[in-house]
Amino acid sequence: MKVFQTLDKSLQRNLLILFTAGLFFWSCMAALLPTLPLYAESIGATKQQIGLVMGSFAIGLLLFRPQLGRMVDQGGRKKVLLLGISIAAIAPVGYTLIKSVPLLMLIRAVHGVSIAAFTTAYSTLVTDFAPAHKRGEIIGYLSLVNPVGMAIGPAVGGFLLFKTGYTLLFLFASLLAILSFICAYAIKSPPVDDMRSPQQSKFDTLAILLSPRVRIPTLVMLMVGLAFGTISTFVPLFIKSLQIDFNPGLFYSFGAITSFSIRLIAGRVSDRIGRGLFITIGIICYCLSMFTLWQADDQLDFILAALIQGTGGGIMIPMLVAMMADRSYPQERGRIFAICVGGFDVGIATAGPTLGLIAESFGYENMFLITGIITLFAIGIFLTNSSKTPAQSIRFALGKGEDAYIIRNP
Repeated sequence: MKVFQTLDKSLQRNLLILFTAGLFFWSCMAALLPTLPLYAESIGATKQQIGLVMGSFAIGLLLFRPQLGRMVDQGGRKKVLLLGISIAAIAPVGYTLIKSVPLLMLIRAVHGVSIAAFTTAYSTLVTDFAPAHKRGEIIGYLSLVNPVGMAIGPAVGGFLLFKTGYTLLFLFASLLAILSFICAYAIKSPPVDDMRSPQQSKFDTLAILLSPRVRIPTLVMLMVGLAFGTISTFVPLFIKSLQIDFNPGLFYSFGAITSFSIRLIAGRVSDRIGRGLFITIGIICYCLSMFTLWQADDQLDFILAALIQGTGGGIMIPMLVAMMADRSYPQERGRIFAICVGGFDVGIATAGPTLGLIAESFGYENMFLITGIITLFAIGIFLTNSSKTPAQSIRFALGKGEDAYIIRNP
């Protein structure tokens, strides 16, 4: 990580604090990931209701992310970050008091606002701090908070659930969020002027979404979000249905191992050869993971699927963030990230109820098969539409050409 030695002391300090806050935040979120579907089942939820509960998380994401993106662009990077962490600290306490499916859905929806706020502000702050020529590398390193948190959280969460039950697990998640808040409060956000003119339409967010530099990445994120939502919601239940002696938390931990490892390399290389090839590889990995789960029937199959999915997530998500940073001005980064990652949110929101219905009717195996086919379409869309023409798109997606929408010296 020699890149950090070239930064001044103040910048190094802010990046370290931001990383630590992110690590506590994602550990909090990840500790709940393998246990909430089981908790919903324990209070009497059906497979489809479990999908609705988990999908409700994205309601808060979808409703509030655009507004939070505007708040970030108007100078509220740190405020929005702290808001997201605060909700993450409060929501698990609510889970300890909930014993009905409708109320659980409500708390999950509120909890979703925390992800919308944190991820939008965090990505924007990292991009603000990162020099343009080292952007991919720094985003890759700072995005390590996700796989590290995913490696720690589910394993600890699964252990606490087995040893003590749900209540202590939920309170532990709140404690992690409180530690994240303490760290984030010490960050000194860099000043960014709001350069929007008064004549700009109040529908500028829609205009950004419809622009070709944002539209296709958002669609791809939606389709990959379906795959991620399927994994985060139904893998623990699928493992249980097969009666395999395998801690579901370990599935996410194994994925985090490859996600962590690949991020150490991908960001630095993408600064030299571009983001397109890595995004393509990431989508392919999600596709292969879905087909592996379709055929899974023992521990090794689930470990393999986790390792492949972790590779895909470790490559695609930070590289897509870096690509959208390349395509945006500082004064619109909050909205750009909110819109693009909002596609991921829609995928997660859709995965729970729709694919839960498929699982109810046709089984988990066929549900993963359908999701794999959807990610195949995502590969084709990115290969042919990621740039201004199909030929340019193919070259960019295969690492043979530059991003046609890149903004120089933003």
